[in-house]
Amino acid sequence: MIVTPAASSPSLDHASLSDGTVRPPKPGRDHRVDALRGVALTMMFADHIPQNLLNRLTIRNLGFCDAAEIFVLLAGFASMLAYGRAFERESIGSALNKLLRRVVKLYLFQMGMLLTTVLVIKEWRRYHPVPVDFLEPELAHGVHSFWRVLALEALPGNLNILPLYMVLLILFPVIYLALRFNRWAALTLSAGVWLLINLDPQINLPNWLDPDGWYFDPFAWQFLFTIGAWAAMETRNTGGDVPKSRWLAGLCCLYLAFSAVQSFPWALWGLPDLSLLPLAPPEKTPLSPLRLIDVLAIFYLVQSSQLASRLSAGRIGQVLAVIGRHSLEVFSLGTVLDLLARLIMTTYGTAWPMQIAVNVIGLGTIYLLAVTLDRRKAAARSRTNPAAPLPVPTTGGTLAP
Repeated sequence: MIVTPAASSPSLDHASLSDGTVRPPKPGRDHRVDALRGVALTMMFADHIPQNLLNRLTIRNLGFCDAAEIFVLLAGFASMLAYGRAFERESIGSALNKLLRRVVKLYLFQMGMLLTTVLVIKEWRRYHPVPVDFLEPELAHGVHSFWRVLALEALPGNLNILPLYMVLLILFPVIYLALRFNRWAALTLSAGVWLLINLDPQINLPNWLDPDGWYFDPFAWQFLFTIGAWAAMETRNTGGDVPKSRWLAGLCCLYLAFSAVQSFPWALWGLPDLSLLPLAPPEKTPLSPLRLIDVLAIFYLVQSSQLASRLSAGRIGQVLAVIGRHSLEVFSLGTVLDLLARLIMTTYGTAWPMQIAVNVIGLGTIYLLAVTLDRRKAAARSRTNPAAPLPVPTTGGTLAP
């Protein structure tokens, strides 16, 4: 079921004043943020299946950054709206309790995905041979090393972004206080740490499965998370809108065009290489400047665009927004589906019927989960306050990360 856009339910967004005028809508859920996060989640699904031809069309091959940067930036944005408001309106203990509960939930989902991955691979290998090094989560070193996984000292491939999110949420109270004290000083300090990592990438948390450390270096990626939190704080009274500047939007478009031409897999498509400069792919672990500018340009164009706002409230935008509102559950299910797709394609091939089946079933299952969770949340709100009108799911409330 597609949700009716907010414009059709003014009673939920506006309140009449005593003189008969209408109060502007209170800042609530930003359709663009949810839809953009939905885009990131669907691209993550495609990107994590190497044999999937659909990932040739994701931003990973059309720019310097990929879905992970969008995900982390919006996590910072959403965290400020959810937990920043909690720190303002509730006691410190209550706000910290909410944040800690979220971290614990992330940890449980991380362990659940890991156990599912190990069991699926071991069971699959009973019937079908796959490469010995197929998917690192099997942890061929044995059960005696499993404590390293529990302690987040060993981060398998494709299961390394939730640990980053956990660390960033644990740091959020410090980030929030710094931004409240002085926003520009906080950004400068965060940028300084990020710059240090780019100058010395050896500064990282240890990863037993990778001598280079965490794939997403938290010391570098905290800057992107902090920028997202700062942006939410700056735009909290404008419904998520950032000031529109034609010259800045033009620069962003030019940079993204350069990024697309430079990153496009020309050889993969059998085309002559039209890249402009002999640049190596920008490093992801330290969040290289090229990747950082790329995702910031995308975010600025989306959050300063009324067209993006209208599209996010439309039919396709609402499909993506539903997915984006349930990022943890959708990401976790997508990770398991990615694993199954990789095993199936490795065993049975990658012909077009298989490509279509994997993507249609995978993306359809993800959307079905998101819709189910949306309806359950709406029903729970209705039971909690049966006298209140049922809220439109795409308006009001906060962005629960």
